[in-house]
Order: sequence, then structure tokens, then C-alpha cells
Amino acid sequence: MSDDDTFRDAMSDVAPLQSKRRVQHDKAAGEATPAQLERREVALGNRETPRVDPNYLTLGEVPQRQPHDVVEWKKVGVQRGVFSRLKAGKYPIEASLDLHRHTVRQSRSALFKFLNTAFARRWRTVMIAHGRGEKSPTPARIKSYVAAWLVEVPQVIAFHSARSNQGGTGAVYVLLKKSPAA
Repeated sequence: MSDDDTFRDAMSDVAPLQSKRRVQHDKAAGEATPAQLERREVALGNRETPRVDPNYLTLGEVPQRQPHDVVEWKKVGVQRGVFSRLKAGKYPIEASLDLHRHTVRQSRSALFKFLNTAFARRWRTVMIAHGRGEKSPTPARIKSYVAAWLVEVPQVIAFHSARSNQGGTGAVYVLLKKSPAA
């Protein structure tokens, strides 16, 4: 039996759908959508190509943290001793960023710029003060985003909530990987 015969045999009891309903489009046939018109203008050189945001940090939903939760994370391969020293605040803080009274979008932008600067300047340990957000309508909102964003940054190899005398659960120590030159 050939493939055609097998197919015909398998389809022998199939009947066409009886519904005559059709989708009606509001626009005339052949009319371009606004997105198509925009792409056409860019292709013809009448407009600049829309800029792509280099900031890859998410603005979507992230796991919600609580104001007094300790946040911690390390990449596979980071030695326990290194992580313990970070947790204990034993590395010198080379720079810090304060995100108090920032919106999520402002925090995202500031954190992205700060970490790029830190990596370019070969800083190894920085601190980010995000606050606990205890009095916010959504408690620990910025804290939750910071914890999610730090995992997304390839240069971040570990982070841990700060010691109580440096902000406690309202701040985080961040350990960056060595630059290729180092």
C-alpha cells in the first residue's frame, strides 16, 4: 500500500465542516495596519529605526518578598568561603546605590546603569539600598525586583542582605565577577 493509499484510507470517514461563519475584517482588503505603515516608513528611510532598549532587566511580575526576608543567591561555582565573607560584610564596599523613593522603572534604570559602571570600573563589591517597603501599598516591591534583577545580570556572581548596621534586610551586598582584564 502506498503513502497516498494509506492517507486516503485514514481520511475516508472525514467530513467537511458545515459552518458557514466567516471572520469579517473591518478594514478594506489590502489596507496596511499602523505597524506595517511604520515599518514601511523606516524601510524607505523616512524615519529612524526605533531604538531598542539595551536594559534587559524584567518589568514583568517577580516573586514577592517580605520586608524582613533575607535575600541571598550565588552562582554555581562560587566558593562557600567567598559567599560567607560576602554575607559577613567582610569585603570593602567600593560603591553604593540608594533606591529609596524610586519607582520600579526608575530603580530598573538606575540599577542597570550602576552595575554597568561598576563592572567597567572593575569594582568587585557594591551595595544597593532598596529599603524594606514596610509602609508601601505593596510591601517590599523594590526589594523583590532588585532580588530578581540581580539574578538576571551576568556580571553578578552573588548577593546577600546586608548586616544590620549597614541596612539589614533593606540593603544587599553584591559581588561582581572579575573583569576579563583582571
